[in-house]
Amino acid sequence: MSSAVVTPLVAPEGSKIDFGATISGVDIENLTDADFEIIRQALYTHQVVIFKSQSHVSPKAQYLLTQRFDPLASPSYGHGKTVDAKRSILHPDLKTIPHQPQVQVIGNGFVPSYEGLSNITLRHPHHRTFHATVIPDKDDLDYTRFYRWHIDAALYGLAPPVVTTLLAVKVPKGRRQTCRYDDGTGDELDVPLGTTAFSSGYATYEALSEADKEFARSTKVEYAPHPYIWMSGAKSRPDGLGMVSEGKEIPLEDLPPIEQDKIQILPLLWKNPVTGKLALQVHPSAIRKLHLGDGTVVEDLQQVREIIHRLQRPGIAPERVYAHDWEEGDLVLFHNRGVLHSVVGAFAEDEVRLFRQCNVAASHFPEGPDGLAKVEVAAAA
Repeated sequence: MSSAVVTPLVAPEGSKIDFGATISGVDIENLTDADFEIIRQALYTHQVVIFKSQSHVSPKAQYLLTQRFDPLASPSYGHGKTVDAKRSILHPDLKTIPHQPQVQVIGNGFVPSYEGLSNITLRHPHHRTFHATVIPDKDDLDYTRFYRWHIDAALYGLAPPVVTTLLAVKVPKGRRQTCRYDDGTGDELDVPLGTTAFSSGYATYEALSEADKEFARSTKVEYAPHPYIWMSGAKSRPDGLGMVSEGKEIPLEDLPPIEQDKIQILPLLWKNPVTGKLALQVHPSAIRKLHLGDGTVVEDLQQVREIIHRLQRPGIAPERVYAHDWEEGDLVLFHNRGVLHSVVGAFAEDEVRLFRQCNVAASHFPEGPDGLAKVEVAAAA
């Protein structure tokens, strides 16, 4: 018997957010099987679940909760060991907790000491380092952008994690920002400082036309090898939903050695293992080719990106984005196979933000609409 209570989030007036819940009555440090089953059902039903006042939770307990969603997963961080760290776009943003290497520290500002780490300087990802265009410096603290909409996944070799857990240790408060899309639509979203934004892959799929749904059901996406090195020369769209095509990707011959059987060809749609619903789950920045249902392979990178952006863009419309208002002690779990998420915000140098992140590479690939997981091996490029 569990004392856990699941309470769905109430969407603001005018919002189309239909996901998210809080869970109370649970001791994360001493989870029972009954507690976990409620958490598991809640995650697959609500996609984002929030536990308040969890500052006491240890890195070990955070890792054990994360891995419990996939007990057969190897005890390794979801991106595995970083190869060619100097060129990877992920490298500057993460610090590993020495005694719990599956748990990373992320945030902003100088931290003198935390969980075995000393004198670390954290860097909150800023859109000016990744986007093709930027918000002027004079507007930087009032306006911001979605940095990069993504799935937490290596997308090369290792299977995408089932769940990511985020614990807010230190949160700067006191102001809000306007998140600008800057894509010609005029779309904007009022957000708390340093929010994490979420978009439901299920809602994105359901919003498609019937023709686009059929296209999505029969299409697979091929990701670039070593994608976070491959994309490092390119720049993002202003809405953070994929890259601008300027031919600036790192040539394949200049990447670390490529193993063909590690290149991932995954369905556009991932099936929820509990509800059976389909989510449009694509990491738009890492895509390289599309494999259509009739056997055609779309290799023109600009065309591939335009197709995926057109399908995904309605899902990040302001009324469909949940921007979590972090408080210290918030422990948030999100279904990495059902939502996209993005870092948001621009901090002043003295605004310290300290979070713990954990995910583990899964023991299995996501199922597509036909019930099959990844089975293809990419042809030599």
